[in-house]
Amino acid sequence: MTAPHAGSHAASARPVPHHGAEAPTSDIAGVYVRSLIRSQLRLGIVFAVGFAVATALFVLAIALVPQLDETFVVGVPLSWLLLGAGVYPLAITVGALYVRAASRNEARYRSLTEDE
Repeated sequence: MTAPHAGSHAASARPVPHHGAEAPTSDIAGVYVRSLIRSQLRLGIVFAVGFAVATALFVLAIALVPQLDETFVVGVPLSWLLLGAGVYPLAITVGALYVRAASRNEARYRSLTEDE
């Protein structure tokens, strides 16, 4: 898909607002798509901030418990193992929850567009 050239009629045409009882379907679909994009962006930001906060709390908890440095598992301090392997379940859980919520948003969008 390509955009129209800068000097063409299609590039300079502005959408004309419709003053009728019913707006065209493309306008409604555009509103739905923008709503879905905003919803997905908001969801992504919430999950990214939540993951960053949870990771920071995880690291802070490890830093505040000095006994983890004194406990060794296979010659490696437990705090290192928790940092190296403990963050992965958190990341997988946050990712799975995000995919589930994003799929739910898209299903709502599809149900709205099918009603038309």
